[in-house]
Amino acid sequence: MVGIFEVIIRTIIAFVLLISIAHLLGKQTIAQMTYHDFIASITIGSIAGNLTFNTSTRFSHFIIALIIFSAIIFLATLVSLKNRNARALLNGEPTVVIQDGKILEENMKKLKFTMDSLNQALRKKDIFDIDEVEYALIEADGHLSVLKKPPYRNSTKKDVGIKIPTAPVFPIELIMDGQIIDKNFAQNQLKKSWIFTELDHRGLALPDVSYCVKGTNGQLYFDLYKDEITSPIDTEA
Repeated sequence: MVGIFEVIIRTIIAFVLLISIAHLLGKQTIAQMTYHDFIASITIGSIAGNLTFNTSTRFSHFIIALIIFSAIIFLATLVSLKNRNARALLNGEPTVVIQDGKILEENMKKLKFTMDSLNQALRKKDIFDIDEVEYALIEADGHLSVLKKPPYRNSTKKDVGIKIPTAPVFPIELIMDGQIIDKNFAQNQLKKSWIFTELDHRGLALPDVSYCVKGTNGQLYFDLYKDEITSPIDTEA
């Protein structure tokens, strides 16, 4: 019974430590898995896994190993931010695989990247004809970035002469699950009396609203708990 209790405590502590380390390292490290991030994730996961069930090793040793390794990763990240050469060594650099519409076979070989892998990566970019590609490169995190040839690029609002608002507005969530989101009101200098007035104009009460957001166009969108849909679609039916 004591052994089970110890495993439970170790598991909880390992989880808390991993969450703390993830916050310390930042979102970019999690989203973009570079060389040293890959190594770090495997090692930290191994240490945390052993921490939960390997009761034969002292608990303090796992904590020390986890803290030291996390500190090494953090310092490596700081060094890579300050020094370009260190960043190239730790994170790797992008490699061009298509230049001026021509496939660079030697670079493909260095990356152990086959034509099948290249075609698959292009299809994920909605490119089924390789002749559409001007430049393509493999980023340090393994993703493919593509620049299409001019005739195949999407037109922008600037290209077709559509005026763009000078001050774009980010959507603001106001109500969620029938509760006012106080933080968003404070950050955007909005008054609660205003939203209650809008609710009154629509004949609504706060508990009726599942979700409310002020969109980029300044309009309010309300989703109610009672949607008044007589025959809702059920994909599992």
